[in-house]
Amino acid sequence: MADLKAFDLAGKVALVTGGNGGIGLGIAKGLAEAGAKVAVWGRNEEKNASALAALEETGAEAIAMKVDVGERERLQPALSEVESALGPVSILVNNAAIGVFGGVLDLSEEDWDRVIEIDLTSCFLLSKYAAQSMTQRGAGKIINLASTYSLSGCSWATSYSAAKGGIMQLTKSLAIELAPHNIQVNAILPGWIETDLTGPIKEMPLYDEILMRTPAGRFGTPEECAGAAVFLSSDASRFVTGTALVVDGGYAIR
Repeated sequence: MADLKAFDLAGKVALVTGGNGGIGLGIAKGLAEAGAKVAVWGRNEEKNASALAALEETGAEAIAMKVDVGERERLQPALSEVESALGPVSILVNNAAIGVFGGVLDLSEEDWDRVIEIDLTSCFLLSKYAAQSMTQRGAGKIINLASTYSLSGCSWATSYSAAKGGIMQLTKSLAIELAPHNIQVNAILPGWIETDLTGPIKEMPLYDEILMRTPAGRFGTPEECAGAAVFLSSDASRFVTGTALVVDGGYAIR
């Protein structure tokens, strides 16, 4: 019989980047409900305040900070602020990301650089800084949000697909390096999830194509990504590392 206590995150401190809305907030609330103290980072102060209120409704200790993960010099000091407020970060969820439409023929160099910086480089840097702290304690969890487009190409989101594919390989490499320190590194690959970013898709022909391809016949919700994150953050996944957990209603297998 499964030990449900293994999923208890009481005493853990989690940092969720891009945690003030969408999938990030769904995951942050799930971690809070499982007992973790939670810090969320986001660029929009109004959304940060709303996210903090939602987290506090769970009864969890939480903070929200205005942080743009594309500003490299801000990352390490901001991580130190989280640890000063809540304690050493034991769970890092690299969720913050942007997407820019465009293929190789029309995507600007500036847009390419911005997407890679925010979606991939920040993931590397925050993992580096968090792991330096985690190794001192001999335990930790790093969860990187990739995408079903980590597995396939996308002609209209070349930079996003490239970044998310890079996250898959980064996850595997970090998992190998950090395993001797009892740090597990895994990825979650969401499919089409109902968020502010995917809302406009419902007005496009692409929407019907997505539904036809998805065995579940619908978009997922941010809350439906939380269970995967709680599992990968908990002691229940101590022997799970370097893997990719797909949360897409079956989209990737059809």
